[in-house]
Amino acid sequence: MNRRTMSAPSSTLVVHHLNDSRSQRILWLLEELDVPYELKKYQRMPDMTAPKELTAVHPLGYAPVITDGDITLAESGAIVEYIINKYGGGKANLPEAGKIDDLYYAHYAEGSLMPMLVNKLVYNIVPQRSPFILRPLVKIVFSTLQTKMLDPRLEKHAAFIEQHLSKDNRQWFAGGDGPTAADYQMSFPLETWCHRFPEVLGPNTKEYVKRIHQRPAYKKALEKGGKYTYAE
Repeated sequence: MNRRTMSAPSSTLVVHHLNDSRSQRILWLLEELDVPYELKKYQRMPDMTAPKELTAVHPLGYAPVITDGDITLAESGAIVEYIINKYGGGKANLPEAGKIDDLYYAHYAEGSLMPMLVNKLVYNIVPQRSPFILRPLVKIVFSTLQTKMLDPRLEKHAAFIEQHLSKDNRQWFAGGDGPTAADYQMSFPLETWCHRFPEVLGPNTKEYVKRIHQRPAYKKALEKGGKYTYAE
């Protein structure tokens, strides 16, 4: 009796990956779900902006972007939800008790947390790039903005995240046995925070980031994606 081995169909899913960007978490998600995909890499310009080639994929010209057949999709949250719904096969599902946390933190990552971290970065960069004669004044202004307005808010959010991760010694934001949409979304903000200014983060939060970096699927995503500053 002859046997025929049916090979798995090739995937139409393409990840347009920009180094040191949010697209790293999309690679992690796909490796966790064991979803086949094609990887197209793009390198940041010397000024750290995305190359113009990305505008050929999406008009806004940033990453992550995926294409899947005739679908082109940007925005990390939308991509994570799309991949889990279409390709997850139940691997990223969780009990009913964790669904609200999963929903909240999947949106909190970019809606509340990431804008403050971007402001923190901008407040540090602007004085360095100001005209030399104005630099002392600009430094005073932005330092005041940080210490009086931004840093107290970040400390409040750091305590909020730490308190959540201390509940029941949970390993993941939704409290399940493995990462879900909330974790894929929260990974990039917390990685960048740990890398750039970790002093206000609590031990549970730092351990959470280490836990992500120790996962085999994450390491495989790093091998495919290339150098990634925030995992060093």
